[in-house]
Amino acid sequence: MTGSRNSRGIQFPLSSVQGLSKITSSLYISNGAAANNQLMLSSSQITTVINVSVEVVNTFYEDIQYIQVPVADTPSSCLYDFFDPISDHIHSVEMKQGRTLLHCAAGVSRSAALCLAYLMKYHSMSLLNAHTWTKACRPIIRPNNGFWEQLIHYEFKLFSKNTVHMISSPVGVIPDIYEKEFHFMIPV
Repeated sequence: MTGSRNSRGIQFPLSSVQGLSKITSSLYISNGAAANNQLMLSSSQITTVINVSVEVVNTFYEDIQYIQVPVADTPSSCLYDFFDPISDHIHSVEMKQGRTLLHCAAGVSRSAALCLAYLMKYHSMSLLNAHTWTKACRPIIRPNNGFWEQLIHYEFKLFSKNTVHMISSPVGVIPDIYEKEFHFMIPV
């Protein structure tokens, strides 16, 4: 099986990079290309597509609801204001037996951040557990640091505590869950 390699040379199956990654029975994440693939959408019975980008243009297919969340993948972009309304919408689609696809350009940062917010709000997962779960389902996720700060704030709003913290590192401020990864990357 061929796949895609990340910056550390770890190979992931193509399905985790190019296809739809199933997060829950009713929620998927993908990149923009997969979100425009009618066969992938129909085979996964997607009823709602949420495009979390400014650069990806959706092809509109019949019987699919489309929502645009026009946010750039920059640390200064405000995604926080969308955490509640998008989580609520994903939940309402699930209550109607539908399935939602969250996507951005690569399915790595923006869509992953909204997925983590949804898992915290509707599955009562801590931010750490939501990240661990989502990363197991889609190994390439990596929200940018600005989104991490917003997710940390959201976790505190929901649960009055934090399971992830921003820390200083030799490469700048990073979420503490990346600390082990960073040490792994440093040559001995």
